[in-house]
Amino acid sequence: MTRIVPLFFFSLVGLCAPLMAELRVPAFTAYTDPNPDAMRVSKDNGISGWSDKAQHVLWFGELKAAGAFTASVAVKAKDGVKLKLAVNSESHDAAVNNGVANFGSFTIAKAGYTKFELSRASDEVEAVDALVLDGEAVADAHFNLEPRRNAASVHLAYPTPKDAEVAMFYNEVTAVKDPVYTFYMVCGFSRGYFGMQVNSDTERRIIFSVWDSGAGQGAKDRSAVATDDQTQLLGKGEGVEASVFGNEGTGGHSHLLYPWKTGEAQKFVVTAKADGTHTIYSGYWFHSEKQSWMLIASFRAPKDGKLLRGLHSFSENFGGSNGHLQRKALYGPQWTADTKGQWSELLEAKFSHDPTGKSARLDRFMGVENGKFFLSHGGFVEGFTKYGQPFTRRASEVAPHFEQP
Repeated sequence: MTRIVPLFFFSLVGLCAPLMAELRVPAFTAYTDPNPDAMRVSKDNGISGWSDKAQHVLWFGELKAAGAFTASVAVKAKDGVKLKLAVNSESHDAAVNNGVANFGSFTIAKAGYTKFELSRASDEVEAVDALVLDGEAVADAHFNLEPRRNAASVHLAYPTPKDAEVAMFYNEVTAVKDPVYTFYMVCGFSRGYFGMQVNSDTERRIIFSVWDSGAGQGAKDRSAVATDDQTQLLGKGEGVEASVFGNEGTGGHSHLLYPWKTGEAQKFVVTAKADGTHTIYSGYWFHSEKQSWMLIASFRAPKDGKLLRGLHSFSENFGGSNGHLQRKALYGPQWTADTKGQWSELLEAKFSHDPTGKSARLDRFMGVENGKFFLSHGGFVEGFTKYGQPFTRRASEVAPHFEQP
C-alpha cells in the first residue's frame, strides 16, 4: 500500500529546520574584558554585577561553515536597555524586550574561531544569561559549554630508555605569551615539578615542589599523611620561601619571587641522588643577573630510592577568568645525565592534554619552532594536535654547562 504524506508535513519540516540549529551558549562560559575579574560568573546566575559600562562580555566559538545566522542575548534587565553585539567587524544594536535583545542577522565570510562581544551604553544590566544563535553558519559549531573556563592544560612527555639511569634533567623554557595565571612547568618527574609562574601583574615565581609518598599522593591536607611519608626540606637558596602544599596531593613546596622576563630563556636542572629507600631531589635555576646557578631547594623524599623517571613538561592556566588568552612557550633543549655526569640529548616529545582538552577546549597544540618544542593553549586560535602525537626536534649538540653551587 502506498503511504501518502500530507503536504503540510513538509511545510512543518521546513519551518522546524532552522530551529534545530539553534545553539544556546551559557553566560557562565563567557569572559569579561578588559578586566577579567570585573564581574561575577556562576553556573546559577550567569554573569552578574555588570555595573561598569566600560566592561564587555565575550564569547568565543568555532564556526564550521561560512554563512548567515541570527543572534540574541537573554538578559535580566529593564525593557528598553540598549545593548550592542559585535561579531568580528559587524555590529548591531538592540533594545531589551521581555528579557531578550534580538540583534538580527549576521554573516560570516569564513569559518573559524569567532568572537562575540556584548557591550552596553548605559543602564545597569542585572545579569546576562546566554548567547542564542540560530542559522546555517552555526550548524555543528563548537563552543565550550562547561563551567570550567580555563584553557586546557597541555603536556610534553620525553621518552627515555627503560634502563636509563637519569641523575640529572636539564631543560629550558622561553615564554612567548604569558598572561596572569600561567604556570610553565619545565622539569617534571615522577615525584615533583620545577618551573615558573605568573601570579599577578607584579609577581612572578620560580617554583620547585616534591610530593609526599603514601597517602600524600592523593591527600588534600598534610595532616592526613603519616610522618614517615612526608618529604623533608634539606636546604634552600637565598630568598627562597619553603612550606608545604596540599589539595593536589601533598608535599614540600618552595618558591623564589623573581621577575623573569618574557622572551628570555630560563634554565632549570633537577638532580636526584638515591639514599637507601629515600631519594634526595634538588632543583637548581640559572640566575640570569648573577650569571650563576642557584639552589632553589633540596628535599628528601621517603619510600623512593630511585633516580629521575617520567620526565615531562606542561603549561597550565590555573585561573579560569582569563582562559580566553593564549599561552605559548618554547621548551628546550632537553638533556639528561647519568650518575657519572655523561650528558645525553632528548630529541622527542609526545603531546597530551587534560580532560578539558578532550572536547570542551580544542584550542591546544604543540609543534617545533626554532629547534625547540612549543606548547600553545587558549586564545581560541587555530591549531589542534592529536593526543599522543610525537614530535622530533633537531639536535642542539651543545651539552649543558651546569656547575652545582
